[in-house]
Amino acid sequence: MSIVVTGATGHLGRLIVSALLRRGVPAGEIVALGRDTGRLADLAQRGVVVRQADYTDPDSLRAAFAGADKLMFVSGSEVGQRVAQHHNVIAAAREAGVGLVVYTSITRADTSTMILAREHRETERELTASGLPHMILRNSWYLENYTGQLPTYLEHGVAGAAGEGRVSAATREDYAEAAAAVLTGAGEPGRVYELGGAPFTLAELAAELSRQTGREIGYVDLPVEKYTEVLVGAGVPEPFAAVLADSDRGIAGGELYVEGDDLATLIGRRPTTLAEALRAAR
Repeated sequence: MSIVVTGATGHLGRLIVSALLRRGVPAGEIVALGRDTGRLADLAQRGVVVRQADYTDPDSLRAAFAGADKLMFVSGSEVGQRVAQHHNVIAAAREAGVGLVVYTSITRADTSTMILAREHRETERELTASGLPHMILRNSWYLENYTGQLPTYLEHGVAGAAGEGRVSAATREDYAEAAAAVLTGAGEPGRVYELGGAPFTLAELAAELSRQTGREIGYVDLPVEKYTEVLVGAGVPEPFAAVLADSDRGIAGGELYVEGDDLATLIGRRPTTLAEALRAAR
């Protein structure tokens, strides 16, 4: 058996490779892909097969997918370019005769109005039309999106445009464990899994951080346009700032809130909570 993992140089892809190894998949049956294979040298030393691949290079994808039984298709990170890039991945998977494709999407991609959902929706449609056996893992937000901002929160407080909306964020590691679970036999081909952790509002995020630090940290809710300006002022490129602010708009509308317990079921335990993630990050 051969399991190919795309984007293995990224945070989620690397964690998926590690999760597969923990589950007892022989290293020689895992193929880790990345643009820069030098960043995968440590995996190669553990016996993982390393291959170069680029979503913009169909030839590299065809070569990388050769002999693949299963493909862990981690969505690309270049917003605005992913429809074409993902088309290349699906076309190469069809040509290679991959037996199962597992794709990382976003919460309710088929109905979401968020900017980030558009390319996922198109990819899901193309994957379904391809005839390839597949499963879709619709991941909500990463808790790391918040824990990575702790210095800013501690200095300036929490700001956003999410109103009282709840976000079902979970850690990358939890999402990676779910991916490894379906790649090693859990789940059913054709299923769409809505994955997320225990939901919270950004005001609750600020309150939990206050509780853990003993400092008064508040949440300031802003209009989407104003929050975009704040992000740009903090050094975020304007196009990406607009995407982030729009995602908060989605949170306000419940578009990153996940009902059910698909994530807990797949990983066999409750997902990491906000309080636990903040404590670990601190």
